[in-house]
Amino acid sequence: MKRLADEGGSARYLRPICRGPITYEHREPVDADLARLSGAIEGQPAAGAFMNSPSPGIIALFQPNEYYGGIDEYLEAIGEAMKTEYEAIVGAGFLLQIDAPDLAMGRHIMYRDRSDEEFVAAAARHVEAINHALRDLPAHRVRLHLCWGNYEGPHHLDIGVEKIIDVVLRAKPATILFEAANPRHEHEWTVWRDAAIPADKTLVPGVIDSTCNYIEHPELVAQRIMRFAEIVGPERVMAGSDCGFGTWSGFGAIDPDICWAKLGSLAEGARRASERAQGATR
Repeated sequence: MKRLADEGGSARYLRPICRGPITYEHREPVDADLARLSGAIEGQPAAGAFMNSPSPGIIALFQPNEYYGGIDEYLEAIGEAMKTEYEAIVGAGFLLQIDAPDLAMGRHIMYRDRSDEEFVAAAARHVEAINHALRDLPAHRVRLHLCWGNYEGPHHLDIGVEKIIDVVLRAKPATILFEAANPRHEHEWTVWRDAAIPADKTLVPGVIDSTCNYIEHPELVAQRIMRFAEIVGPERVMAGSDCGFGTWSGFGAIDPDICWAKLGSLAEGARRASERAQGATR
């Protein structure tokens, strides 16, 4: 961890602390971002676009509370404030992606001194906060990103998805993105196979790794996609990456040219998987 930080592989910043009531005061930045994204895709052959926004729980994880009486009260206050941003994104015609590393990475960060059982109970409260903040939005306009941390590290303390999947599936968003390409979580496709996945959920497994400069072969990408297509059907699977390629601006482990090549491999692998799925249904 120290070596990565010394080499510039992680960001250094002053951490905000909550010391007063939370409100969403200034919409100008999000409105500017929405206008910028609208302009970027205008006239382009894009089927749609999404914008990320943090979950109440990940905000609570990175911004300690010194004002509210407890974590539940803090989560509720954050969710009420973020409701403004969530609804602005959907209102602008985009899909909303709730980034929620707190539901997985939170185990070895915010709740590292607790038991797995205590963490799962806490994660359930985090999901309740998400659902409450999304109460006025349709589920099909929202995605949920599950993450154990977008960094190249041991990850041997990651909580297994089998312990949190029931909680995650109770979240309102109809689309769920999760890690399925890196060597710590690729094997967990069998957990998704055996889970009671609601019929209205779409799965977006990561089929390329966002922390290494290997360019995945399109055939490997296709195989990974087909595992999940056989679980819920090809119409309910979308190919994704394990996480984003630049968690902080200017801090990315992947060379930009390699990043584009990995995305090209993802697209070709998805094309191959689609052809096989169509052939299987004929």
